[in-house]
Amino acid sequence: MFGSKTDDKNKKALAQIASSASVNTLVQGTVVVGNIVAESDIRIDGQLDGNLKCAAKVIIGSTGKVKGDVQCANAIIEGGFEGKLRVQEVLNVKETANVIGDIKTDKLIVHSGAVFNVTCAMGASHSSKSASGTDALSKQAAPANA
Repeated sequence: MFGSKTDDKNKKALAQIASSASVNTLVQGTVVVGNIVAESDIRIDGQLDGNLKCAAKVIIGSTGKVKGDVQCANAIIEGGFEGKLRVQEVLNVKETANVIGDIKTDKLIVHSGAVFNVTCAMGASHSSKSASGTDALSKQAAPANA
């Protein structure tokens, strides 16, 4: 009776906090064939053969393997990834990672020791400015070497 409106508001606020702090986990030894959609962070220590769309952070653990297309806000890769990866903010590739595919991200961190065999476009617009900038540098360097 007393404070029922306040209790309802508190319950809703706690539910929102709990859901935002939740982490989905695909444990080692688990294989998923299909597509996954997640609103909160997801950690993959098992294997995913399919597509993943995540509104938050994707973590591929050292025993994790993903083959498919991934869209997310942020990503940390410690294990294996093969496919297309679209990261809105920061992609962090750890030294144990093996990444093959097509990457588009705003910011990129690749640690020493990582295998990183990709085509990569960086920047907020995910344009291929780096490729055209490299061509311009090699044209400028050519006369100096001649």
